[in-house]
Amino acid sequence: MKALNIALTALFCVFIAVFGVAMLILPDAEFSENENRVLAQAPEFTAEKFFSGEFGEDFEKYLADQFPLRETFVSVKAKAEQLSGKKENNGAYLCGDTLISRLDEPDYSRIDRNLGYLNTLAEKLGEAGIDGYISVIPTAADVWAERLPYGAPTADQGEIIDYIRENTALRYVDTRSALQSHVSEDIFYRTDHHWTTRGAYYGYVALCEAMGLEPKPESAFEKTVLSDSFYGTTYSSSGVRDIAPDRMEAWVDESGFSVTRVDETGEHSGELYVEGFLEEKDKYSTFLGGNCPLVIIKNERNPDGGVLVMIRDSYADSEAPFIAEHFSEVHLIDPRYYKIGGAAYAEQVGADAVVVSYGISNLITTTDLIMIGR
Repeated sequence: MKALNIALTALFCVFIAVFGVAMLILPDAEFSENENRVLAQAPEFTAEKFFSGEFGEDFEKYLADQFPLRETFVSVKAKAEQLSGKKENNGAYLCGDTLISRLDEPDYSRIDRNLGYLNTLAEKLGEAGIDGYISVIPTAADVWAERLPYGAPTADQGEIIDYIRENTALRYVDTRSALQSHVSEDIFYRTDHHWTTRGAYYGYVALCEAMGLEPKPESAFEKTVLSDSFYGTTYSSSGVRDIAPDRMEAWVDESGFSVTRVDETGEHSGELYVEGFLEEKDKYSTFLGGNCPLVIIKNERNPDGGVLVMIRDSYADSEAPFIAEHFSEVHLIDPRYYKIGGAAYAEQVGADAVVVSYGISNLITTTDLIMIGR
């Protein structure tokens, strides 16, 4: 027995040594294509960060993100937990053929701060005679709640959205009810946190109704399958691998539209659907080309349609082609990368309306809205 304990201890020490050396030798990865996110890098050491505990927290994140063969271990762990009957891994619930991300309970002080920035925006838009709207997009954990394992913990999104509606000075767009009316349809991807093109269409209908526009019927769009092999971020982070891929579709005819992407290097020509991304892991970036500080869509078929500004996250990438049918220009601002006053920008481009369009998980946690009210 003693010899076995010594052998196991030695094996464990060898394991730690091998992986420790590997972490020292191997270069740090900067980005995870599977999870579509930037990975934690080695934190800077300072006495202040050490004694506050910030250094320890950052170093723990660094170790978790840079551990050798990390994705292999995540997959093995997920499979072992599936076999043991566990229904949740890394914040994702396995619901039959669908993966649904958990939404953690929010910090209402953060929500209040963000609502303060948005209410300042609403006030300035009102002074400029520009209509302002807010669309909060729930996740599949809310709309598809009946698919979740019994008793699965997740935040009450109805309660959160009601709180936002009651405390915002922007006009409320009831996107949640629009999605709930089509709960049996494929309105969210089964392997990703975003809504599908069909879900984005119903969000567009709700936005049109709030803005007094006549939405185009589904029959007006010719659906094109972009991919039958889309695996999204929930699939990657969950570690679950034995699940069928999603289908991605394009509905809006690109003819008559021009797209300009604006970043720190200047202006670049874009497309409503950038099919080059269909060959990459991040297939969702097919919609408008993915994350970008500013995207401008011009509609040559509707030169007198006015100007819309959308302050948004990536959910709007698949919704924007629909609403662009009703305007001559749609300007999409991503506050994570473009630090600008929303009202000032709207006045600058002669906007008729501004829409704040966010997935709920981003809206209740983001720290990037501070400039929007200016």
